[in-house]
Amino acid sequence: MAQALNAALRDEMRADPTVHLLGEDVGTLGGVFRITDGLAAEFGADRCLDTPLAEAGILGTAIGMAMYGLRPVVEMQFDAFAYPAMEQLVSHVAKMRNRTAGQLPLPITVRVPYGGGIGGVEHHSDSSEAYYAGTPGLHVVTPATVADAYGLLRASIASDDPVIFLEPKRLYWAKDQLDPTAAVEPIGRAVLRRPGSSAVLITYGPSLPVCLEAAEAARAEGWDLAVLDLRSLVPFDDATVAAVVRSVGRAVVVHEATGFGGVGAEIAARVTERCFHHLAAPVLRVTGFDIPYPPPMLEHHHLPGVDRILDAVAKLQWED
Repeated sequence: MAQALNAALRDEMRADPTVHLLGEDVGTLGGVFRITDGLAAEFGADRCLDTPLAEAGILGTAIGMAMYGLRPVVEMQFDAFAYPAMEQLVSHVAKMRNRTAGQLPLPITVRVPYGGGIGGVEHHSDSSEAYYAGTPGLHVVTPATVADAYGLLRASIASDDPVIFLEPKRLYWAKDQLDPTAAVEPIGRAVLRRPGSSAVLITYGPSLPVCLEAAEAARAEGWDLAVLDLRSLVPFDDATVAAVVRSVGRAVVVHEATGFGGVGAEIAARVTERCFHHLAAPVLRVTGFDIPYPPPMLEHHHLPGVDRILDAVAKLQWED
């Protein structure tokens, strides 16, 4: 996945000279996770810019660049490092197009490595998607496959709307064949990764492989689980999600972020509103616990795993 993201950045920079990268260590080092490796050598320091350690300044600079016709791609080195830039993001990036009656869009892509599972300490393992999804004016995208990492990043950079591009850092080493010419579903479209008839696991980003593993393990219990990858939290694909839930009658939402006030609560509400008469049981959630991210040795307890997902599915069966 890391190489796919690198290829997407390189191909966009080759195709469009207005695309500029900026962030901490994105130049000579190539980024902490080497996502920008080799780009400064190919495009020069003026298009792949190492910045000071000042997230608010980085995003503020990107706002100015976008106002003058460029397409900046900002890297926030880790999920929780992005918080100092929230004022710029909420007050300006998300609102500028509306504030100017559509005359001044800000085509900014903010890349955020997010989530746990790599043994990172506090401030290196947050799942911050609810902050972004709850801010009108932002698109929020999170790939879970190599193909989506490439295709969705290119689509995000090409978009005239600001996009928060959440990269599941524990999937950076996921491997698959990449065909850069193959079409992927656009931003705002969910994809059914596995069909099933007993229940559907609704998920995104780093939880997709876990849900696929759980679906495979569920066969031993006689359950045929579908797995739906949202890919895009904003815009949200109500039509596909509702169609899948109506076809099976049971749903579990799975994500790493805390449960209270999390994106899963919004998903459960939307599914209930649209599918109430098709549901055989309440929509359940399997999430991280409502605590600050734990130390590395304890994170496996915090992150949703196969057993917790299957426990939720068993409860769905009992509700019937």
